[in-house]
Amino acid sequence: MGVQWLLVCHGLVTLLVVVSFLCGQWPIFQGTFIERIHRFLTFGAFDYFRRFVEFVFGSRGTNALYLTQYYCCDRPNPILQALYLAIIGGTYYLIVYSTFNYIPGHYMGGYHRYTSLLAVGVGILLFLLTSFSNPGTINAENVSQYLSVYPYDNIIYSEKECSTCKILKPARSKHCSICDRCVARFDHHCGWMNNCIGEKNTLYFVMFLLWHFFLCAYGTVAIVLVLAGRLKELEVVYILTAYYGIENSFRSLAPHVVQWLISSYNTQILLLVFLAIVSLLLSGFFGYHFSLCVSNTTTNETFKWEDYLSWQRKVKEAKASAEALKASLDDLSQETTKPLQSKWKSFFKRSRLEEEDVEVIKNNIYDRGFFQNLFEIIYPLSSRHSFSAHKLKKG
Repeated sequence: MGVQWLLVCHGLVTLLVVVSFLCGQWPIFQGTFIERIHRFLTFGAFDYFRRFVEFVFGSRGTNALYLTQYYCCDRPNPILQALYLAIIGGTYYLIVYSTFNYIPGHYMGGYHRYTSLLAVGVGILLFLLTSFSNPGTINAENVSQYLSVYPYDNIIYSEKECSTCKILKPARSKHCSICDRCVARFDHHCGWMNNCIGEKNTLYFVMFLLWHFFLCAYGTVAIVLVLAGRLKELEVVYILTAYYGIENSFRSLAPHVVQWLISSYNTQILLLVFLAIVSLLLSGFFGYHFSLCVSNTTTNETFKWEDYLSWQRKVKEAKASAEALKASLDDLSQETTKPLQSKWKSFFKRSRLEEEDVEVIKNNIYDRGFFQNLFEIIYPLSSRHSFSAHKLKKG
């Protein structure tokens, strides 16, 4: 029984660490222990390790540590790409090794041996397409093309030169400090892909998230059906009720069935928990990026809009406060000439600050509607512009 509880605790700790690391900065976890764990995993642990290295090895050790950090975090490198391949390859190997012996089974057909391999292959193909495709690199030769398809909104984007590339920055672009290039319709730099996500590979990235969600959900359901088939084939419920006298009800049978599954199929249970957790996380990531696609916004623009709206709100609140203060001073200077006002009326009178509307509305000029936004992801504007220009040139 100790081994089973050890496996359960291992699964719960794994879930806590994964959720804290990937989602701890979300607003819903603000002020919770999940946010504190996230801060420790992303900053605190490294800081403690740095102090330990400095104490043991001195300045040479810390310099080596900073060089390693620079290579791993601030320069293009294939570390996370190799880790992805190791995770998907290792997981599939464990599934084949531990579960394929029971396929075909009572609820699973033998064709799943081949469809699972095909599903993993498509996932790796999408990974390679996203990793090695051009995200929309801007240079002196094509900058005019991007300037024509993405107008400046003069809110979060205005005409200015890239200080590194020394070319005019088109709207919606950003210079990636890791890849050292300007990227059109820049979303973010993805370490897992070792590539930027931009205008020309956003579709691949979103399809990667969606497919891997389905892949993990497929694996979860498949393992559940395999285990359910084993319960049926070995007549576990019948044995528990007929030979051990356990009441034939879900409440009575469930603890014993779970105990039997964990003791007999612990590898499959761990794979099941892992795939279920990853599928939930991928569904959240896909939902977020799909919502960006249908509103024609990028992750980079989301942060820009948050900063802009926050600044505008503070400006409006400051103006409202100044007007309210001025009104109060005017009332104070004129109170000798005014008739005395009822105390109750003064108490319930709203201040101009309360009446002032400090709401700031987001005005995204790039949002052209649901279908047009999705079509822009599938067929980027710059590609259409290039095709039209080539057609005119040819004509």
